[in-house]
Amino acid sequence: MKLVHWISTGGLVALAAATAYAQQAQLRPQIRPQARPAPRMTIPVKALLPATTALFDGYVAQDKMPGIVGAFGVGDGPTLFPAAGKISDDPNAPAAGPDSLWRVYSMSKPITGMSAMMLVEDGKLNLDDPVSKYIPAFKDMKVATSPDTSLATRPATRPITIRNLLTHTAGLGYTIVTKGPLLKEYERLGILPLSVSAAMEEKMRPVRPKSLEEFANRVATLPLIADPGTKWSYSIGLDVMGRVIEVASGMSFERFVQTRLFDPLKMKSSFWQVPQSEVGRLATNYAFVGDTRTPLDPAANSVFLQKPSFPYGGAGLVMSARDYDRFLHMIQDGGTLDGVRVMKPETIALATSNLLPPGVTYGGVSGGTGGTKGSNMGFGAGGSVVLATTPNGPGKGTYAWGGAAGTIAWVDPLKHSRGSVMVNYFPADRIPLREQVVAALMQDAARLRR
Repeated sequence: MKLVHWISTGGLVALAAATAYAQQAQLRPQIRPQARPAPRMTIPVKALLPATTALFDGYVAQDKMPGIVGAFGVGDGPTLFPAAGKISDDPNAPAAGPDSLWRVYSMSKPITGMSAMMLVEDGKLNLDDPVSKYIPAFKDMKVATSPDTSLATRPATRPITIRNLLTHTAGLGYTIVTKGPLLKEYERLGILPLSVSAAMEEKMRPVRPKSLEEFANRVATLPLIADPGTKWSYSIGLDVMGRVIEVASGMSFERFVQTRLFDPLKMKSSFWQVPQSEVGRLATNYAFVGDTRTPLDPAANSVFLQKPSFPYGGAGLVMSARDYDRFLHMIQDGGTLDGVRVMKPETIALATSNLLPPGVTYGGVSGGTGGTKGSNMGFGAGGSVVLATTPNGPGKGTYAWGGAAGTIAWVDPLKHSRGSVMVNYFPADRIPLREQVVAALMQDAARLRR
């Protein structure tokens, strides 16, 4: 049987059984007739998910990474956080855990996508509104006739829409995939909405726009790689969406995300800029050349301690496993977490449905980007979506994405399950985390069924 990229039916059984076991164990002391309450029993994650824990321990023991944290949950049972190793190779580095901070890079895109969907729910955005309604510079776009070799253009046949920005069908480029003279134009204009290291930031910051407004206006001067709504191509669409959110909401992008998403969901470890007081929790990001691991962005002088030129909606967040799990848990529960509603169930259903324009398909992206690969997928608001439930596979509407430094995340609203894994190294596809984590969860399921 071919392994799927997401939590399988077997994995769900493991998590459901584990969380139920934990809940029952915690309740037992409360129902015993005792004069004083007994201390609450804690079931070690290793006892609940031994294969998954062994997999994580093996990664560290084999020196494939300094540390790793997972966050897995079913329903509203307790989230399980298997972890191994430390947040860096430094001898005195803290152990990796639920509250360690990790660069999630493109896993920022679902955050931005759901933020945009809140404005759709508010009636301040419409999926098929032209982007020029909010950013006039996008009114008359041009399309490169041969984007890999020339900057020659023709008029676009249709406008870019909000739907196009959310689903990477706007015809916009990305420095990680764009080639030739168009790539040089992106670099010349500083269309570089990401931070990698302090050394690289010194070169990028002088040419980068100083605000989301300036960024979006510069993007509008560049030719598109295809007519809007005709092709899926990984892009800076979610970064441009940050400016749309500013205009539509009447507040800064980062304030909107903070007040409408992070604060209500009690996501207290999600940052565009990591405060100096929190540097002790920040993992170091590494680069592998062959089997040699070199610190690329050490925590002590990380570029994420600097204020970014503007908040990068496509790649700018640092988050903890606990916080990202709360975000996924909200999606899993139809827009509500701990009794606090941030979105309607109908909005979540729309956001995790296939929003691609007619005739456009999504076939996956390079593993090095952190994105998803495989068939039976469409694309929703900032993440891939599964189109139909498959046996021993994900449920319809499973919504997922990953990050360039190896992080992965998914949520299955139909089966009420979710998962994420936090690591920090380049390239993201050095280890097939999706496949191996699912395989380990299936082993745990088989053990629990015996």
